[in-house]
Amino acid sequence: MPTISPRENLDRQIQQLLDQILVLGSMVEQATHNAVNALKNHQPSEARLIYDNDSQINQKRFEVENTCLTLIATQQPMARDLRIIASVLEIATELERMGDYAKGNARICMMMKWTPPSKVMADLPKMAAIATDMLHRAMGAFVAADAELAVKIPQEDTKVDDLYNKINRSLIAELTSDPSMIDQTNLLIWAAHNLERMADRVTNICERTIYVATGEMKELDVTDDEQEMKL
Repeated sequence: MPTISPRENLDRQIQQLLDQILVLGSMVEQATHNAVNALKNHQPSEARLIYDNDSQINQKRFEVENTCLTLIATQQPMARDLRIIASVLEIATELERMGDYAKGNARICMMMKWTPPSKVMADLPKMAAIATDMLHRAMGAFVAADAELAVKIPQEDTKVDDLYNKINRSLIAELTSDPSMIDQTNLLIWAAHNLERMADRVTNICERTIYVATGEMKELDVTDDEQEMKL
């Protein structure tokens, strides 16, 4: 049986780490879709399952972090290897927060007392579809260290922002005609905000991809949080 060199062993372990982070990304994608579908169809029992299953996303994040720390402690990774491991640590945090957004939308579904307006629920799934597609491709770009694709993906955030603004306008118009809907309106605005923030966090993943591929930390966009800090 051939002996595995330290380099080959590290490469295998890093590949396993990348596989783990892809699994975490898939879990977040599914939770996001499921939460929006539950909200669209007014299924609080389904929403409860999504809410409770967030603990699985959290557990997977901890597993990824533990793998990263074990690699650093035992394998003495250098240069690009360290960039990958450090970036996976950061991305795991971003994905866990995206999972929180899905959990938040599940909670909103559980709190809703009425079926959401049809106009809004035509656009909220579109937001989710774009955001999760961005996430899926961003994760693929990260694993492939595709800096060119990583630069392009955040440009699609404008589509999410446009839908977010459209939903806000629609909800405000409904609230103007029926002030009694204020509670439902606030919940749906928050649901749309969760999806808008998810798309923003995809940009952070893309920045890490560029860092892995080039060694350069490049800011691709300014998030809402950063804007608020500058005011």
